[in-house]
Amino acid sequence: MIRFAIVEDDAGYRRQLREFLRQYAKEQHREISIQTFTDGDEIAERYKAAWDIILMDIEMRFLDGMSAAEKIREVDHEVIIIFITNMPQYAIKGYKVQALDYILKPVSYFPFSQSIGRAVEQVDARAERKFITINHKSGRRKIDIARIRYIDVLDHDLCYHTLDGDFVTKTPMKEAAAVLEGEHFFQCNKGYLVNLAFVDGMQGYDVMIGADVLQVSRSRKKALMDAMNDYLAETGK
Repeated sequence: MIRFAIVEDDAGYRRQLREFLRQYAKEQHREISIQTFTDGDEIAERYKAAWDIILMDIEMRFLDGMSAAEKIREVDHEVIIIFITNMPQYAIKGYKVQALDYILKPVSYFPFSQSIGRAVEQVDARAERKFITINHKSGRRKIDIARIRYIDVLDHDLCYHTLDGDFVTKTPMKEAAAVLEGEHFFQCNKGYLVNLAFVDGMQGYDVMIGADVLQVSRSRKKALMDAMNDYLAETGK
């Protein structure tokens, strides 16, 4: 199922966009869900990474679409954003929030269906990727599991070290390990959970991930080496 959100303050356009999406789904034999919002603040405040594609009006009363998209991008870099607008001059600003496309008002079905088709292709292409969502100081964050380098305990918190930056959360290590079970992660000791795909080497009781050196407990060293051998054999690396 492809999950759509429509953010549009005009009731007529909300109705039209819903009808166009249903027509597209019927023609392409796709299963979809649609949720509507009447202003940018409704979707951006307390945002949850619950949609694949967002159709976003730009001019709205309380929070305009560009500002709403900026807030969404703080926590979700994966959702596809398509702007619906009668102001083509905003197209350049759309690069800042990685908008996929612009659909100009008044909306006609053919260009709409072409734009939605491109968005759906992207959703299909990443369907096999896996994500987790964590709570951190800036809100909820959707993280691609394959981009997590390692996780460590920071005081009483956890820090997710990813290719996209570091994110601190209150999640217990035990819970993080359970969520990532079966995803080629290994717990070196009570304080580290490493993604085997990023292990560059081992020296004594240290494991190297890029420039970071993490300690391996004596009781876990052999199990880590066995896990690495299994991972390399499975992935052919």
